Amino acid sequence: MPNVPGHVPQDAFPAAVVKVADALAVAARRGTPCPPVRGLLVDGADGAEGGIEAAYAVQRLNLQREQATGRRIVGRKIGLTSPAVQRQLGVDQPDFGALFADMAVPEGGEVPAGRLLQPKVEAEVALVLGHDLPHRRCTVVDLLRATDFALPALEIVDSRVRDWDISIVDTVADNASSGLYVLGASPVPLAGLNLRSVRMTMTRNGETASQGTGADCLGSPLNAAVWLASALAERGDPLRAGDLVLTGALGPMVPAAPGDVFHARISDLGAVEVRFAAEGDHR
Repeated sequence: MPNVPGHVPQDAFPAAVVKVADALAVAARRGTPCPPVRGLLVDGADGAEGGIEAAYAVQRLNLQREQATGRRIVGRKIGLTSPAVQRQLGVDQPDFGALFADMAVPEGGEVPAGRLLQPKVEAEVALVLGHDLPHRRCTVVDLLRATDFALPALEIVDSRVRDWDISIVDTVADNASSGLYVLGASPVPLAGLNLRSVRMTMTRNGETASQGTGADCLGSPLNAAVWLASALAERGDPLRAGDLVLTGALGPMVPAAPGDVFHARISDLGAVEVRFAAEGDHR
C-alpha cells in the first residue's frame, strides 16, 4: 500500500496533538468548521518551526485514523508553492498532505452538494509515478526517470478551519487543506514536455477566473515534486511506484459555489472539468 507510514499508537502523541486532531475530525464529520488550531500547537520554546512539526503529527494521527476505517492513500499533494502565498504565511517552503482514493472525482463529474465545507478550486499538473523515489536528496533526473506520465488536474481544496483563517500550522494539521481532486483523461509522457512553460487558463461558468504558467509553481512543477520526494524520503515515508502527485497550483485558487462549472486547460496536457451540484441537490 503506497505511502502508509509505520503506525504510531495514539497514546504516543502529545495531548495537544490529539486535541487538535479531534477538533479537525469533528469539524469534518459534522460539516461545521472549527476555530484556528495554531494556538494549541505553537509554544514559546519551539515557535513556528515546532508548531509545523506538531501539525504534521496531527496530520499523521488523523491519516492513521482514516486508514483504520478502510480509506486508502494513493498519493500526495503539494501546497504553498506560490512565493506570494509563502510570504503571506511567513514560510520559505511548501507543505504536503495525503490523497485518498475516495477523494477522486471523475473527469467531467459532479461534486455532490454538502460534500465540502468551504471549497476552492485550482488547476495543477499531476504526475503519476512508475518507480519509487527513495532518495533523501532527490534530483530532477531521478524524478523524470520515475514518472510514467503527467495529467491536467483540478484540486478542490477545502478547510476545516473557519473562514479559511489559516497559518501554515493550521493547513498542515488539516492535511494541507485537502478536499477532492479531478484528473484529466489523457496521460502525457514527460519526454519532450517542458512543464515550466505550460500555460493554464481556468474558467468558472465560462468566464476566465485564474491563469498562470508552470513557472508560477516553484519555478516548475518538477521543482515542487523534487522537494516533495526529498521531504518524504527524509521522513522515512518515500513516494512509491503508482503514487499520484498533485504538484501545486499554477494560478490563484477560486471559490466554488453550488451550480458552478470549472474548466481548466493546460497547454500540451489537455483539459479537465468539474461541476458542483446545485444547492439542495444531494443525489
